[in-house]
Amino acid sequence: MTPRHGSGQASLDSQTMRTLQEGLTSAQDAFAARFPGESSARQPVSVLYGGAHLFKAETAQKLGALALKALADYAPDGPSLSDALDLGEELAARVYPRLVAKLEREPVEDLRIDFEDGYGHRTDEEEDGHAVEAARQVARGFQENLLPPFIGIRIKPMSAELGARAIRTLDLFLTEVKRPLLVTLPKVVSVAQVKLFVAMLGELERKLGFAEKSLRCEFMVEAAQGLIDSEGRALLPQLHAAAEGRLQAAHFGTYDYTASLDITAALQGMTHPACDLAKAQMKLAFAGTGVFLSDGATTQLPIGPNKWASLTEAQREENRRVVHDAWLASADDIRHSLAGGFYQGWDLHPAQLVARYGTVFAFFLESLEAATERLSNFVKKLGQATVSGDVFDDAATGQGLLNFFLRGLSCGALTEEEVAATGLTPAELQSRSFSVIARNRRANG
Repeated sequence: MTPRHGSGQASLDSQTMRTLQEGLTSAQDAFAARFPGESSARQPVSVLYGGAHLFKAETAQKLGALALKALADYAPDGPSLSDALDLGEELAARVYPRLVAKLEREPVEDLRIDFEDGYGHRTDEEEDGHAVEAARQVARGFQENLLPPFIGIRIKPMSAELGARAIRTLDLFLTEVKRPLLVTLPKVVSVAQVKLFVAMLGELERKLGFAEKSLRCEFMVEAAQGLIDSEGRALLPQLHAAAEGRLQAAHFGTYDYTASLDITAALQGMTHPACDLAKAQMKLAFAGTGVFLSDGATTQLPIGPNKWASLTEAQREENRRVVHDAWLASADDIRHSLAGGFYQGWDLHPAQLVARYGTVFAFFLESLEAATERLSNFVKKLGQATVSGDVFDDAATGQGLLNFFLRGLSCGALTEEEVAATGLTPAELQSRSFSVIARNRRANG
């Protein structure tokens, strides 16, 4: 007899319901393992790279001094920074002291010791020597507290021609430095490359006595073949799986990528529609996985053409114009990246750090008031849906708002007092998790 609707009698027995619940729990656990959410770790907003043959323990300090000098020479105050980066004068006045403080305190956030494009082709004997010497400099940098908060090494690609050289360089470097560092793998185009690379990392960990999976890596997306496999399937999720939990970040290589699509050099750039499409695929592939994303670099460098000790007024003005034009080009690219959800980017020259931090700081400061109000509402309501002005928020937005303040605080754009205005305590902020904050507040009444 078929049960009548509304009779209160269920058709499925308890065993069937338990089996269904177990299946749902298993599926949810598998999903949570694959998509744990955005990482709560600090992500630098800039990665500066340079040839391994030039690296010294003091490199970050020297690059920072050059960035500070560029600011003093070409934007000595708020109004000149406003002009250089196309900021409103009021916003520039707020940004300027924070920019100076950042360049004095922590000018280089992330440094990549480069054995690829920034290094060039050298004999095996030369590269062996540079790998060992760079490692010794890193070891000295750790001992003397000279290194930036983040540092890593970029090796050559895992191609048939260069893969063996890449692994030898990494082996020599890690054996000498005696500690695991982040490894950047360029020009990734196949799962096979990643599997071989990961196998080598595991072998190096065993040989050198490092903890399992302590060698983390980041991939560079630099060709169309790095996005779509030969069967027309999305490749990035496959590369992520092949990394076996080691993948920390994916970086976009603007110029190699556009060249792979036969886009002429005159039109290659970070805002090209082809780049937007590629970066959208990166966002889709890595959303919710905890993998950081980084955009590429602006190749227009802020270097004045006149370099003599004594300059005429016309020559100084020409230098200023050239540097400001380059800074504005960088600022436009950085704003484009931020709008696309890419909070980190590559810089090629220390003077570009002025545009990097100036633009990023402006991004956070101009959104500060609205973000403060919205997060304050979340804190008061403990994650229940709220309406702030004409913007509707649900609980999932809480972590995104918290991340805004964590990113702004870690890079120097925001102060602890500004973050405290949201109603968060320092201990709550250190948890880096909105769900933890909400759970603890509920438990404490």
